[in-house]
Amino acid sequence: MMYTLHYDSPLGGILLAADEVGLTGLWFDGEKYFADTLDPEHKAQETPILREAKRWLDVYFRGQEPDFTPPLHPIGSPFRQEVWALLLQIPYGQTTTYGALAKQLAAMHGLPRMSAQAVGGAVGHNEISIIIPCHRVVGTNGSLTGYAGGIDKKAKLLTLEKIRMEHLFPPINYSLTPSTR
Repeated sequence: MMYTLHYDSPLGGILLAADEVGLTGLWFDGEKYFADTLDPEHKAQETPILREAKRWLDVYFRGQEPDFTPPLHPIGSPFRQEVWALLLQIPYGQTTTYGALAKQLAAMHGLPRMSAQAVGGAVGHNEISIIIPCHRVVGTNGSLTGYAGGIDKKAKLLTLEKIRMEHLFPPINYSLTPSTR
């Protein structure tokens, strides 16, 4: 059985989902893959795992690095699981690139190289955003690309972690501020 809980963050509403093992989802309301892995038979009920995830988010949104991780139970293919495990190794307040993750994964498998696009696909389908920090992955050229919650939220999360933003930029033809047109 899956359980859900709504969390009001400074960046908007978040839906948390968990089963008996751990957190299975953390989605910003209206994001690209919203509740993709949520069991239709879920129940809105606070559980110890959801309470722990809420506590983690409270610490995080105060601008502090949480010193604990709630139990996680990401649902995905073995390849996606490997990529998500690498995301968990990205330190708070730091970024990496899709290419660097691909090189790391290739080395783990003894391969000469790995597709950064394949890694990007796995990063983009991370169902437990923020806690599994896909927002810390940027393009090789510094582009703030590929965040299902939206580029504006990605930039705000990086700023919250005090990541220096002067070398990072939104994709071409994208504005982080509302249009004046």
